[in-house]
Amino acid sequence: MLKRVVVTGLGALTPLGNQIKDFWQNVVTGKSAAARITHFDPTLFRTQFACELKDFNAADFLDRADLKRTDPFTQYALVASDEAIKDSGFDLEKMDPFDVGVIWGSGQGGMETFEEQVRDYTLGDGHPRFSPFFVPKLITNMASGMISIRHGYMGINYTTVSACATSNTAIMDAFNYIRLGKAKVIITGGSEAPITPASFGGFSSMKAMSTRNDDPQGASRPFDTHRDGFIMGEGAGALVLEEYEHAVKRGAHIYGEVRGAAMTADAYHMTATHPEGLGAAKGMQLALEEAGVSIFDVDYLNMHATSTPVGDLSELKAIQVLTKNQKNNIQISATKSMTGHLLGAAGAIEAIICLLAMRDSLIPPTINTTELDPAVPDSLNIVLKEAISHQVNLTMSNTFGFGGHNGIVVFGKV
Repeated sequence: MLKRVVVTGLGALTPLGNQIKDFWQNVVTGKSAAARITHFDPTLFRTQFACELKDFNAADFLDRADLKRTDPFTQYALVASDEAIKDSGFDLEKMDPFDVGVIWGSGQGGMETFEEQVRDYTLGDGHPRFSPFFVPKLITNMASGMISIRHGYMGINYTTVSACATSNTAIMDAFNYIRLGKAKVIITGGSEAPITPASFGGFSSMKAMSTRNDDPQGASRPFDTHRDGFIMGEGAGALVLEEYEHAVKRGAHIYGEVRGAAMTADAYHMTATHPEGLGAAKGMQLALEEAGVSIFDVDYLNMHATSTPVGDLSELKAIQVLTKNQKNNIQISATKSMTGHLLGAAGAIEAIICLLAMRDSLIPPTINTTELDPAVPDSLNIVLKEAISHQVNLTMSNTFGFGGHNGIVVFGKV
């Protein structure tokens, strides 16, 4: 029989707060994290703002050795996972270390390290003076490796990559390994440190990001008639997934249960979602079927909605495929309007939002949307401007990535 899987720990390092408490407070109050970039001089870039971490110094959390041998995306992973592990309260000394694993995700990995090392070589005298830490800092799997090294977890350990669906892929894989009995606890989530000149310039050249340089805080406006692209964000989200009986036996606090998860592919375009949302609709349907529920049982849906002209509407069409345009009580919000888009880490922090919405019966808002696109169906309930109180027993989190990857996770109360 398949095991039940629950969430017993949360950790967040985000543009809206460097720990869960601050992050959640800023999300429910509808605060925007967007501001002019400080990581580099953006003056010559089309887009000059992003959602950066605030008042964060990795040296406050990691020793000099770890700082020297890790890229920021790994540092973010270590900080967020430390909080989640502490929150979960499980004791490795009472467990077989081979029963605890790490499945982490990152879309880009050590982008800052790659840029710095290649730039130094190109501007140098031709001698290959690369750091011995260049490859370990660069490779995407190092975050999962360093989490296990830091804590002594010797079970399943690897990294998933599916662009902006990455974190949900990691959560789904952790869910499946635990319910198959191959682990009792898995640390999962995702981290991203993409606010670098090359990464930023690449997205900018695609015209994927908003160019509202005169109004960064109001730039991300999902579903708005005048939306013009996403805002890049950075950080990490971590969840401790645990086999239900194991969690109950040790008296763990349970945030919710992973009820279902699914992935599909659009098989349509390198960067654009399917215009009719067919792959997304099928992914949602499969996740709901696995959870044993229907779309009408969902109380809160956290949309992927990044504030792009095509992407927002295709996701709404996908929801319509399932609801068949029937009036429903599903409450919907797009929290990237506040956090920005954390790429491979987006799904993890949005999963955390879903779980906290369930805990507090409080649904966070979509901010900045002042003129709703006429194409938005009347049958959908989009929470705008302010959070609302609403009983939440079942939530769903959507993530979609370049390459046509669709990752959906369903959480429920235990």
